[in-house]
Amino acid sequence: MGNIKIGFAPTRRDIFSAPDAVKYANLTREKLRELKIDFVDITEFNEDGLLYDDDHMELIAEKFKKEKISGLFLPHTNFGTEYVCARLAKKLDVPVLLWGPRDERPEPDGYRLRDTQCGLFATGKVLRRFKVPFTYLTNCRLDDPEFERGLRDFLAVCNVVETFKNTRILQIGPRPFDFWSTICNEGELLEKFNIQLSPIPMPELIKEIKRIKKEGVPEIQGVVNHCQKCAIIKIKEIDLEMVAALKVAMKNLCDKYGCNAIAIQCWNALQDEIGIMPCAANAMLIDEGIPTVCETDIHGAISCLLIEAATFGQNKSFFADWTVRHPDNENGELLQHCGLFPFSVAKDKPAIGYPLAFDHPGSVEGEAKHGDLTLCRFDGDNGEYSLLLGNAKGIDGPYTKGTYLWVEVDNLKRLEEKIVTGPYIHHVSGVHQDVVPILYEACKYIGVKADLYDPIEEDVKAYLRGE
Repeated sequence: MGNIKIGFAPTRRDIFSAPDAVKYANLTREKLRELKIDFVDITEFNEDGLLYDDDHMELIAEKFKKEKISGLFLPHTNFGTEYVCARLAKKLDVPVLLWGPRDERPEPDGYRLRDTQCGLFATGKVLRRFKVPFTYLTNCRLDDPEFERGLRDFLAVCNVVETFKNTRILQIGPRPFDFWSTICNEGELLEKFNIQLSPIPMPELIKEIKRIKKEGVPEIQGVVNHCQKCAIIKIKEIDLEMVAALKVAMKNLCDKYGCNAIAIQCWNALQDEIGIMPCAANAMLIDEGIPTVCETDIHGAISCLLIEAATFGQNKSFFADWTVRHPDNENGELLQHCGLFPFSVAKDKPAIGYPLAFDHPGSVEGEAKHGDLTLCRFDGDNGEYSLLLGNAKGIDGPYTKGTYLWVEVDNLKRLEEKIVTGPYIHHVSGVHQDVVPILYEACKYIGVKADLYDPIEEDVKAYLRGE
């Protein structure tokens, strides 16, 4: 689960059974440890180890902030104290998971010990009053499969939100003149989302390439060796060395400016200076956990960050154009780009060769593996932002140049209309995993509209409920 740490604040209310609330809080702690969930506890604040009054709430909030939690878990181990939960959540400004263990059978004398479900209804309302978005994990038992699934999905949501809120993108060069579609509003991204850009001119990249080549840093040969092992080499040795030098230089600059993604002006100034395409270097950076996109598409870099965060980086993203419709499948489409799909998504051993539209070497060639996919595109204009997302599957189709994958969607005409009418463009990010529910749920925390390109919203909500 990466570095995601959650604050654990089980809650009770006085008029219901305190011993049973303590019992279920401890059972939940045991379950979290069994699942190897990293959590910050509150046992030192009172003898029950529970949240139920304002004095403790302030101390708990201080501890959670100090521990830099990524999410808040509010188990209602009896009815719970809804206003204290809401006050705590408001102070922390992190994703909130609301859940309570299913109530047992009433006692023979008719008494009920916890009324947990009723308390969940109350807290949900008060969180809304406080304008605190939250995720609801259905009222279930600790050993029910939906508990573990819902908890792990929540951690993935937290990872997406944390990634989004801590994004800094290395922008190498301005967008190509012809690409008006990749215009972005740097100031608005910072003001709305705290997304920061670190723009550098192309000469700074060239200077770093020359420096590391002059110094003969060993990383260059390491990249060359990696390429020879993982790809079929169709370019000259001198060009492969330049691919390696470019990759090392971009990584150095990314580290220097504290960035977690890169967007580069991939043509034409770069080719005039170093004589290669950056695609293969981009592909290797993606495989190392640094989403890297071409044509200075800042929104594309954000899309890749989000979709990878939903998988905890276990599956690498690929960045592509929606290009042409499948010649035989009415709902088929070609996802293709000059050649920056990471090696890890290739169906067979990829090659490093030449792109479709340019004469310079340095692009990856190969078909991506098939399977179930999530596709997404973060974009916006006129002050409004949304995340286009949905599912697809890889299918057979004709050979084409560059890196590519033919995909099938449920209704291509419906998707096509969404892309054309916007705010989206011809670029899309994909990953070989179904993370649509994770991204959908994360949107409520990052101030972005979830825009499903298929009418599956009720199915997504059902999944998140544990159905």
